[in-house]
Amino acid sequence: MASIKLILRTSQEDKAGQSPLYIRVIKDRKTKFITTGVKLKTTEWDDAKQKVKKSHSNSARMNAFLAQKIADAQGLVADHERKRKNVSAKKLKEAIKGKDAELFFEYCKNRCARIKGTVSVATHRNYVQYVEKFKKFVKDEELYFDDITVTMLKDYINYMSNTLKNGATTIHYSIRILSLMFKEAAREDIIPDSLYPFSKVQIKRDKGKRLFLNKEQLEQLKNFKIEYEGKDEVFRDMFIFSVYAGGLRFSDVVTLKWENFNAKENRITKTIRKTGRQHSFKIGQQALDILQQYKSEIAKPSDFIFPIIEDQELFEMNKDTEAHIINAKNILCGQKLRRLGKAMELPFTLSFHLSRHTFATNALNNGMRIEYVSKLMDHSDIGITQIYAKIISEELDKAVEQYVN
Repeated sequence: MASIKLILRTSQEDKAGQSPLYIRVIKDRKTKFITTGVKLKTTEWDDAKQKVKKSHSNSARMNAFLAQKIADAQGLVADHERKRKNVSAKKLKEAIKGKDAELFFEYCKNRCARIKGTVSVATHRNYVQYVEKFKKFVKDEELYFDDITVTMLKDYINYMSNTLKNGATTIHYSIRILSLMFKEAAREDIIPDSLYPFSKVQIKRDKGKRLFLNKEQLEQLKNFKIEYEGKDEVFRDMFIFSVYAGGLRFSDVVTLKWENFNAKENRITKTIRKTGRQHSFKIGQQALDILQQYKSEIAKPSDFIFPIIEDQELFEMNKDTEAHIINAKNILCGQKLRRLGKAMELPFTLSFHLSRHTFATNALNNGMRIEYVSKLMDHSDIGITQIYAKIISEELDKAVEQYVN
């Protein structure tokens, strides 16, 4: 026989001191909670009498509403237990909530389908992957929003940390994607705001450190003799090109075409893949020298400058294919650069993104105004660029400590 009771979940108390009231169903030692949509302060709820206290201004109406909720739930449970000998707490919850109740993963699937095309391919892929990651953890596709509790989320965080060995940043984004799904569902009035369990789940992100190549390391990279077969030299040239071409991201360098380059003005004009904004800027002699190495007499304006993407027709088939190929080439580039960094005995792992950091610190060190650096990097907010200015200040402090006594 299942037991039904109203429970004020004080663990989900909001900033106003109110907690959501749930119907708790226990069957065969399995517990399920069903939201009533009611929120109360602890001083307004009488747990023994299962009633809202008279001190509440709307106690009579709320008690009538809750009594009907409990009566309906008890009736549905009795019907299901009479018709079926083995009925689970989960099935009883489904019966009480009704068929129109939204399942979490079903909502996520529909939400991801709706935003496809309005966000970048990479962002959409991350949404899908992080939701699937959570689904593998709970092992239950038929999960309702109110099944996702603070306790479940904390268990998930421990699982990611201890079993998957995820870092704090990965854990942060994993939880953040789930949080966004809840917020969107609440915004669409699919679930009440009271179901949001993330306010009591805090995750500290890893304090990011902007690594970069100093002038000596950059010169070493330029002159390093590569004896490996394959695309190692091309990836090295792409890295150096980025350093001297505004810190262009890998996805923009690997898809750079001759039609994006105005030789008369020494100017690159390209739509940035991450932001969708058109970006136009002049490049210096070091970047021009690299382009000259890859210029051939038979090169067409629509050809990629760097010979990394072999099948251009396949690449341009659709956005999903583009994203898949860029991701695969980025992984390959990372492998080649890591090997190169080890051979150079760099004190950190060499990755393509360090070209972006190297451009910014190099430009600021050479006296370029931070507004110009921000514009060249296509930052949406100069506050992002100021991180690099802070690095310059820290390097200056170290120099004073080391050389000025």
